[in-house]
Amino acid sequence: MTELNLEPSLGHSQPDTAASKTADRPQSTWLVFWRKFSHNKFAMAGLVILVFFIIVAILAKMIAPFDPTHIDLLSANLRAGTDGHILGTDELGRDIFSRLVFSSQISLVVGFAVAVAAVFIGSIVGAVSGYFGGIIDTIFMRIVDVMNSLPLLFINILVLSIFGSKFEYMILILSLTGWMGVARLVRGVFLQLREMQYVEAAKAIGVSSWGIIFRHLLRNASFPIIVNATLMVGSAILSESALSFLGLGIQAPLTSWGVMLSNAQEFMLVDPMLAVYPGLCILIVVLAVNFIGDGIRDALDPRHKVMISRRRLDKWREDYYKSEI
Repeated sequence: MTELNLEPSLGHSQPDTAASKTADRPQSTWLVFWRKFSHNKFAMAGLVILVFFIIVAILAKMIAPFDPTHIDLLSANLRAGTDGHILGTDELGRDIFSRLVFSSQISLVVGFAVAVAAVFIGSIVGAVSGYFGGIIDTIFMRIVDVMNSLPLLFINILVLSIFGSKFEYMILILSLTGWMGVARLVRGVFLQLREMQYVEAAKAIGVSSWGIIFRHLLRNASFPIIVNATLMVGSAILSESALSFLGLGIQAPLTSWGVMLSNAQEFMLVDPMLAVYPGLCILIVVLAVNFIGDGIRDALDPRHKVMISRRRLDKWREDYYKSEI
Protein backbone atom coordinates (compact mmCIF):
# COMPACT_ATOMS: atom_id res chain seq x y z
CA MET A 1 0.00 0.00 0.00
CA THR A 2 1.48 3.30 -1.08
CA GLU A 3 1.82 6.19 1.30
CA LEU A 4 0.25 9.53 0.47
CA ASN A 5 2.67 12.41 0.25
CA LEU A 6 1.04 15.16 2.29
CA GLU A 7 3.89 17.62 1.87
CA PRO A 8 3.17 20.36 -0.67
CA SER A 9 5.17 20.03 -3.85
CA LEU A 10 7.48 22.77 -5.01
CA GLY A 11 5.27 23.53 -7.97
CA HIS A 12 2.20 24.23 -5.76
CA SER A 13 3.75 26.02 -2.83
CA GLN A 14 2.13 29.21 -1.60
CA PRO A 15 3.30 32.34 -3.37
CA ASP A 16 5.61 34.72 -1.61
CA THR A 17 3.60 37.03 0.64
CA ALA A 18 5.73 40.12 -0.02
CA ALA A 19 5.59 39.61 -3.76
CA SER A 20 1.83 39.11 -3.75
CA LYS A 21 1.31 42.22 -1.64
CA THR A 22 3.51 44.21 -4.00
CA ALA A 23 1.59 42.92 -6.99
CA ASP A 24 -1.81 43.62 -5.41
CA ARG A 25 -0.90 47.06 -4.13
CA PRO A 26 -2.49 49.75 -6.36
CA GLN A 27 -0.10 52.25 -7.87
CA SER A 28 -0.55 55.90 -7.00
CA THR A 29 -1.91 58.29 -9.59
CA TRP A 30 1.25 60.39 -9.60
CA LEU A 31 3.44 57.28 -10.06
CA VAL A 32 1.41 56.19 -13.08
CA PHE A 33 1.53 59.75 -14.41
CA TRP A 34 5.31 60.00 -14.05
CA ARG A 35 5.81 56.58 -15.66
CA LYS A 36 3.83 57.66 -18.72
CA PHE A 37 5.44 61.11 -18.81
CA SER A 38 8.99 59.78 -18.48
CA HIS A 39 8.47 57.48 -21.48
CA ASN A 40 7.73 60.49 -23.70
CA LYS A 41 11.13 61.44 -25.15
CA PHE A 42 10.03 64.85 -26.38
CA ALA A 43 8.45 65.73 -23.02
CA MET A 44 11.54 64.69 -21.10
CA ALA A 45 13.77 66.64 -23.49
CA GLY A 46 11.55 69.70 -22.98
CA LEU A 47 11.71 69.26 -19.21
CA VAL A 48 15.51 69.06 -19.26
CA ILE A 49 15.76 72.17 -21.45
CA LEU A 50 13.34 74.16 -19.29
CA VAL A 51 15.14 73.17 -16.08
CA PHE A 52 18.43 74.19 -17.71
CA PHE A 53 17.10 77.67 -18.54
CA ILE A 54 15.63 78.03 -15.05
CA ILE A 55 19.00 77.17 -13.48
CA VAL A 56 20.71 79.67 -15.81
CA ALA A 57 18.22 82.37 -14.77
CA ILE A 58 18.74 81.65 -11.06
CA LEU A 59 22.54 81.61 -11.33
CA ALA A 60 22.74 84.50 -13.81
CA LYS A 61 25.16 86.54 -11.70
CA MET A 62 27.53 83.59 -11.44
CA ILE A 63 27.29 82.54 -15.10
CA ALA A 64 27.42 85.91 -16.87
CA PRO A 65 31.07 86.98 -17.38
CA PHE A 66 30.24 90.70 -17.79
CA ASP A 67 27.77 93.28 -16.57
CA PRO A 68 24.88 93.21 -19.09
CA THR A 69 24.32 96.98 -18.71
CA HIS A 70 27.97 98.02 -19.11
CA ILE A 71 28.44 100.17 -22.24
CA ASP A 72 31.82 100.24 -23.99
CA LEU A 73 31.61 102.01 -27.34
CA LEU A 74 35.23 101.14 -28.10
CA SER A 75 34.26 97.44 -28.05
CA ALA A 76 31.08 97.71 -30.13
CA ASN A 77 30.15 94.94 -32.60
CA LEU A 78 32.99 92.62 -31.66
CA ARG A 79 32.95 89.16 -33.19
CA ALA A 80 32.29 86.05 -31.13
CA GLY A 81 35.28 85.03 -29.01
CA THR A 82 37.00 88.42 -29.10
CA ASP A 83 38.44 89.66 -25.76
CA GLY A 84 36.54 87.02 -23.76
CA HIS A 85 33.15 87.85 -25.25
CA ILE A 86 31.72 84.42 -26.05
CA LEU A 87 29.07 85.67 -28.49
CA GLY A 88 30.58 89.06 -29.18
CA THR A 89 29.13 92.47 -28.31
CA ASP A 90 26.21 94.55 -29.56
CA GLU A 91 26.14 98.06 -31.02
CA LEU A 92 26.84 99.61 -27.59
CA GLY A 93 29.64 97.24 -26.62
CA ARG A 94 27.50 95.20 -24.23
CA ASP A 95 28.29 91.51 -23.92
CA ILE A 96 25.64 89.51 -25.79
CA PHE A 97 26.04 86.32 -23.79
CA SER A 98 25.61 88.16 -20.49
CA ARG A 99 22.50 89.90 -21.81
CA LEU A 100 21.04 86.58 -22.93
CA VAL A 101 21.64 85.08 -19.50
CA PHE A 102 20.02 87.99 -17.63
CA SER A 103 17.20 88.21 -20.18
CA SER A 104 16.16 84.67 -19.25
CA GLN A 105 15.19 85.98 -15.80
CA ILE A 106 12.66 88.49 -17.13
CA SER A 107 11.25 86.25 -19.85
CA LEU A 108 10.77 83.24 -17.59
CA VAL A 109 9.36 85.31 -14.72
CA VAL A 110 6.85 86.94 -17.06
CA GLY A 111 5.89 83.57 -18.55
CA PHE A 112 5.32 81.78 -15.25
CA ALA A 113 3.76 84.77 -13.45
CA VAL A 114 1.25 85.39 -16.23
CA ALA A 115 0.40 81.69 -16.44
CA VAL A 116 -0.18 81.40 -12.68
CA ALA A 117 -2.27 84.59 -12.48
CA ALA A 118 -4.36 83.77 -15.56
CA VAL A 119 -4.96 80.19 -14.39
CA PHE A 120 -6.01 81.44 -10.95
CA ILE A 121 -8.51 83.95 -12.35
CA GLY A 122 -9.84 81.58 -14.98
CA SER A 123 -10.18 78.69 -12.53
CA ILE A 124 -12.20 80.76 -10.07
CA VAL A 125 -14.50 82.17 -12.77
CA GLY A 126 -14.96 78.80 -14.47
CA ALA A 127 -15.54 76.95 -11.20
CA VAL A 128 -18.19 79.36 -9.96
CA SER A 129 -19.87 79.50 -13.35
CA GLY A 130 -19.90 75.74 -13.90
CA TYR A 131 -21.00 74.78 -10.39
CA PHE A 132 -23.78 77.29 -9.73
CA GLY A 133 -25.04 77.67 -13.31
CA GLY A 134 -28.14 79.75 -13.98
CA ILE A 135 -27.83 83.51 -14.05
CA ILE A 136 -24.28 83.40 -12.65
CA ASP A 137 -23.16 81.16 -15.49
CA THR A 138 -24.87 83.41 -18.04
CA ILE A 139 -23.22 86.59 -16.72
CA PHE A 140 -19.73 85.10 -16.51
CA MET A 141 -19.89 83.49 -19.95
CA ARG A 142 -21.10 86.71 -21.57
CA ILE A 143 -18.11 88.47 -20.02
CA VAL A 144 -15.87 85.80 -21.49
CA ASP A 145 -17.52 86.22 -24.90
CA VAL A 146 -16.98 89.99 -24.77
CA MET A 147 -13.33 89.56 -23.80
CA ASN A 148 -12.75 87.05 -26.60
CA SER A 149 -14.28 89.41 -29.15
CA LEU A 150 -11.82 92.21 -28.33
CA PRO A 151 -8.46 92.62 -30.13
CA LEU A 152 -6.27 91.69 -27.17
CA LEU A 153 -2.97 92.78 -28.71
CA PHE A 154 -4.39 96.23 -29.40
CA ILE A 155 -5.70 96.46 -25.82
CA ASN A 156 -2.29 95.46 -24.44
CA ILE A 157 -0.59 98.11 -26.55
CA LEU A 158 -3.16 100.74 -25.57
CA VAL A 159 -2.92 100.07 -21.82
CA LEU A 160 0.88 99.99 -21.79
CA SER A 161 0.99 103.19 -23.85
CA ILE A 162 -1.25 104.98 -21.35
CA PHE A 163 0.06 103.67 -18.05
CA GLY A 164 3.68 103.07 -19.01
CA SER A 165 5.72 100.01 -19.88
CA LYS A 166 6.49 98.82 -16.38
CA PHE A 167 7.30 95.23 -15.53
CA GLU A 168 4.32 94.95 -13.16
CA TYR A 169 1.89 96.47 -15.65
CA MET A 170 2.92 94.01 -18.34
CA ILE A 171 2.27 91.01 -16.09
CA LEU A 172 -1.06 92.50 -14.97
CA ILE A 173 -2.41 93.27 -18.44
CA LEU A 174 -1.29 89.92 -19.89
CA SER A 175 -2.95 88.12 -16.98
CA LEU A 176 -6.21 90.05 -17.32
CA THR A 177 -6.42 89.29 -21.03
CA GLY A 178 -5.40 85.63 -20.90
CA TRP A 179 -7.75 83.88 -18.46
CA MET A 180 -10.77 83.30 -20.74
CA GLY A 181 -9.61 79.98 -22.19
CA VAL A 182 -8.98 78.57 -18.72
CA ALA A 183 -12.43 79.73 -17.57
CA ARG A 184 -14.17 77.90 -20.39
CA LEU A 185 -12.12 74.76 -19.78
CA VAL A 186 -12.83 74.68 -16.03
CA ARG A 187 -16.51 75.44 -16.59
CA GLY A 188 -16.85 72.47 -18.95
CA VAL A 189 -15.15 70.14 -16.45
CA PHE A 190 -17.33 71.40 -13.58
CA LEU A 191 -20.52 70.86 -15.57
CA GLN A 192 -19.60 67.17 -15.66
CA LEU A 193 -18.22 66.82 -12.14
CA ARG A 194 -21.13 68.51 -10.34
CA GLU A 195 -23.41 65.63 -11.40
CA MET A 196 -21.21 62.99 -9.75
CA GLN A 197 -22.50 60.97 -6.80
CA TYR A 198 -19.79 62.12 -4.41
CA VAL A 199 -20.97 65.72 -4.89
CA GLU A 200 -24.49 64.68 -3.89
CA ALA A 201 -23.06 62.83 -0.89
CA ALA A 202 -21.09 65.91 0.16
CA LYS A 203 -24.24 68.04 -0.06
CA ALA A 204 -26.14 65.47 2.00
CA ILE A 205 -23.67 65.60 4.89
CA GLY A 206 -23.75 69.40 4.95
CA VAL A 207 -20.60 70.43 3.07
CA SER A 208 -20.92 74.00 1.81
CA SER A 209 -20.87 74.85 -1.89
CA TRP A 210 -17.48 76.56 -1.58
CA GLY A 211 -16.13 73.53 0.26
CA ILE A 212 -17.26 71.26 -2.54
CA ILE A 213 -15.72 73.57 -5.15
CA PHE A 214 -12.31 73.98 -3.53
CA ARG A 215 -11.93 70.65 -1.71
CA HIS A 216 -13.34 68.21 -4.23
CA LEU A 217 -14.09 69.58 -7.69
CA LEU A 218 -11.02 71.75 -8.26
CA ARG A 219 -8.81 68.90 -7.13
CA ASN A 220 -10.38 66.55 -9.67
CA ALA A 221 -10.10 69.21 -12.37
CA SER A 222 -6.45 69.96 -11.62
CA PHE A 223 -4.91 67.86 -14.41
CA PRO A 224 -6.48 69.69 -17.38
CA ILE A 225 -5.72 72.98 -15.63
CA ILE A 226 -2.05 72.01 -15.32
CA VAL A 227 -1.90 71.11 -19.00
CA ASN A 228 -3.41 74.46 -19.97
CA ALA A 229 -1.05 76.32 -17.62
CA THR A 230 2.05 74.81 -19.23
CA LEU A 231 0.89 75.92 -22.66
CA MET A 232 0.18 79.42 -21.33
CA VAL A 233 3.79 79.85 -20.22
CA GLY A 234 4.97 79.71 -23.83
CA SER A 235 2.16 82.00 -24.96
CA ALA A 236 3.06 84.59 -22.29
CA ILE A 237 6.74 84.52 -23.31
CA LEU A 238 5.76 85.16 -26.92
CA SER A 239 3.41 88.00 -25.91
CA GLU A 240 6.14 89.66 -23.82
CA SER A 241 8.59 89.31 -26.70
CA ALA A 242 6.10 90.84 -29.15
CA LEU A 243 5.36 93.82 -26.89
CA SER A 244 9.06 94.33 -26.18
CA PHE A 245 9.80 94.14 -29.90
CA LEU A 246 7.27 96.96 -30.41
CA GLY A 247 9.00 99.04 -27.73
CA LEU A 248 6.21 98.67 -25.16
CA GLY A 249 7.67 95.91 -23.04
CA ILE A 250 10.59 95.79 -20.65
CA GLN A 251 12.53 99.06 -20.50
CA ALA A 252 16.20 99.74 -19.77
CA PRO A 253 18.17 98.96 -17.69
CA LEU A 254 16.18 95.69 -17.58
CA THR A 255 16.50 93.42 -20.58
CA SER A 256 14.64 90.48 -22.07
CA TRP A 257 14.87 88.42 -25.22
CA GLY A 258 12.17 90.58 -26.80
CA VAL A 259 14.13 93.74 -25.99
CA MET A 260 17.23 92.26 -27.57
CA LEU A 261 15.21 91.48 -30.71
CA SER A 262 13.89 95.03 -30.77
CA ASN A 263 17.39 96.49 -30.49
CA ALA A 264 18.75 94.16 -33.15
CA GLN A 265 16.30 95.15 -35.88
CA GLU A 266 18.30 98.32 -36.66
CA PHE A 267 21.57 96.43 -37.06
CA MET A 268 20.47 93.37 -39.01
CA LEU A 269 22.73 94.25 -41.93
CA VAL A 270 25.73 94.87 -39.67
CA ASP A 271 25.41 91.73 -37.53
CA PRO A 272 22.36 89.49 -38.12
CA MET A 273 23.39 87.24 -35.21
CA LEU A 274 22.17 89.93 -32.81
CA ALA A 275 18.64 88.80 -33.65
CA VAL A 276 19.42 85.10 -34.07
CA TYR A 277 20.60 84.53 -30.49
CA PRO A 278 17.52 85.85 -28.61
CA GLY A 279 15.23 84.41 -31.30
CA LEU A 280 16.70 80.96 -30.77
CA CYS A 281 16.29 81.25 -27.00
CA ILE A 282 12.61 82.14 -27.40
CA LEU A 283 12.08 79.33 -29.90
CA ILE A 284 13.79 76.68 -27.75
CA VAL A 285 12.00 77.62 -24.51
CA VAL A 286 8.56 77.83 -26.14
CA LEU A 287 9.06 74.47 -27.87
CA ALA A 288 10.24 72.93 -24.60
CA VAL A 289 7.17 74.19 -22.73
CA ASN A 290 4.86 72.95 -25.50
CA PHE A 291 6.52 69.52 -25.43
CA ILE A 292 5.99 69.38 -21.67
CA GLY A 293 2.33 70.32 -22.09
CA ASP A 294 1.84 67.63 -24.73
CA GLY A 295 3.58 65.09 -22.49
CA ILE A 296 1.32 65.93 -19.55
CA ARG A 297 -1.74 65.66 -21.78
CA ASP A 298 -0.69 62.23 -23.06
CA ALA A 299 0.19 61.03 -19.56
CA LEU A 300 -3.27 61.99 -18.30
CA ASP A 301 -5.02 60.26 -21.20
CA PRO A 302 -6.10 56.77 -20.03
CA ARG A 303 -6.13 55.58 -23.65
CA HIS A 304 -2.42 56.37 -24.02
CA LYS A 305 -0.31 53.25 -23.52
CA VAL A 306 3.14 53.19 -21.96
CA MET A 307 5.89 51.90 -24.21
CA ILE A 308 7.77 49.30 -22.14
CA SER A 309 11.18 48.04 -23.15
CA ARG A 310 11.77 44.34 -23.83
CA ARG A 311 14.26 44.11 -20.95
CA ARG A 312 11.70 45.43 -18.47
CA LEU A 313 9.04 43.05 -19.77
CA ASP A 314 11.40 40.10 -19.34
CA LYS A 315 12.21 41.22 -15.79
CA TRP A 316 8.51 41.49 -14.88
CA ARG A 317 7.82 38.06 -16.43
CA GLU A 318 10.67 36.51 -14.44
CA ASP A 319 9.45 38.08 -11.18
CA TYR A 320 5.93 36.86 -11.88
CA TYR A 321 7.05 33.25 -12.44
CA LYS A 322 9.11 33.36 -9.25
CA SER A 323 6.07 34.51 -7.25
CA GLU A 324 4.03 31.57 -8.61
CA ILE A 325 6.57 28.95 -7.54
